[in-house]
Amino acid sequence: MIVMVGVTVLLLGGVGFFITHHSSLATHHSPKAVYYCPMHPSYTSDRPGDCPICNMRLIKRGTEAAAPRAGAASSLRDICYLHNCPKAHDGRPCPMLVVAKAGEKVTCPICGSHVAEAAQIPPRKNVLYWTDPMLPGYKSDKPGKSPMGMEMVPVYEEERGGAAEEADAPTGYASILISPQKQQLIGVKTAPVQRKHLVKTIRASGTIAHDPELYQAQAEYTQAIQGLEQAKRSATAEVIEQAQRVVDASEIRLKHLGLNDELIQETARRGAPQHSLLFAHPGEPVWMYAQVYEDDLPLVRVGQVVSVETPALAGQVFRGTIRAMDQMVDPATRTTRIRAELENPEGQLKPDMYVNTSIAVDIGDVLAVPVEAVFATGQRNMVFVDKGRGLFEPRDVTVGARADADAAITAGLNEGEVVVTSGNFLIDSESRLKAALQGMAPHDH
Repeated sequence: MIVMVGVTVLLLGGVGFFITHHSSLATHHSPKAVYYCPMHPSYTSDRPGDCPICNMRLIKRGTEAAAPRAGAASSLRDICYLHNCPKAHDGRPCPMLVVAKAGEKVTCPICGSHVAEAAQIPPRKNVLYWTDPMLPGYKSDKPGKSPMGMEMVPVYEEERGGAAEEADAPTGYASILISPQKQQLIGVKTAPVQRKHLVKTIRASGTIAHDPELYQAQAEYTQAIQGLEQAKRSATAEVIEQAQRVVDASEIRLKHLGLNDELIQETARRGAPQHSLLFAHPGEPVWMYAQVYEDDLPLVRVGQVVSVETPALAGQVFRGTIRAMDQMVDPATRTTRIRAELENPEGQLKPDMYVNTSIAVDIGDVLAVPVEAVFATGQRNMVFVDKGRGLFEPRDVTVGARADADAAITAGLNEGEVVVTSGNFLIDSESRLKAALQGMAPHDH
């Protein structure tokens, strides 16, 4: 009996040990589930749920797929690709960010399109030295980290030309190298230099003319002309000369009030002042005065067509023609007044009514870049040219007319070059910092 009890205890103990040991092994050896976002593979979690970035459902990763190692994109040999996937999640597009190696083909797991096509890895080139783009002038004969703690990048044999390119950089600026990761971080965007047909729209505020002073000046001028005609028929040479001086003085006053020779001659032929300067008549044209800034004056000329709208008559557009421009610039507003004659068939335009004027100026076929690409420093206009392989070169440019979204370039760029349109403020800061450090220290450290 004692033997039977002992055997039973041993059997039960063995079973308990087996269950406990098996449970322990299962605890130590069972793989831990990992969930990741297919749109943002760098985000992982040990439990199911939604991605905090795009709210997409997390997918369980098999035991053979390990979580992305920390700092996977820390190596400068890794490249970050940003892909705007055409498929949306809950109506919201979500960009996909992946890390790939040079020459690797990357495919979006959602829409199946290629984020980056496989490229042949270029043949091995001779490394001249290693440097830190953030530490100008620093060179090392072996890879590693710079004194600033950043991973150094190699400078190859054919890249020595970059030094020659920097020699032509504007004073106070230098060409800089920016890694693909950093370009993505600061939001660098580029656009090609193209030849375009530009049309600039000049906008100005104005009023329908109510000008008693000009009306009175026209009346005096027509009376002076009538007096001169009478003097020529029945007076002596002295009286004729005096009457001519009155006519000349009247013409000078009209010019001072903004009329040109053509309008003055029209007033003489008409023989009476224009009543539309005082009040509007249906079917009779009205005058419109608008203030144009002096920067736009080279593009404005007599004969151009204007489009006029007024808040009082929403949706209606009135057409007219510029007939004259003042000869002076207002020192307070830095504007010059233009005079346009508008059609007013129903007499809806009333004197002193506020209007908004637009003038479409045909600039023609010119070399152009987006206006965001031009970086105005106060002393010069600059762009940053993307030379490829992460090299950005500062360039002085001469800017012509600016259209609504583009700026004409008259010197400094060639068609087909690529310029930075976003992130150029940070590139400008780094370029000037590098130039300043190069001026303080010798090139070879």
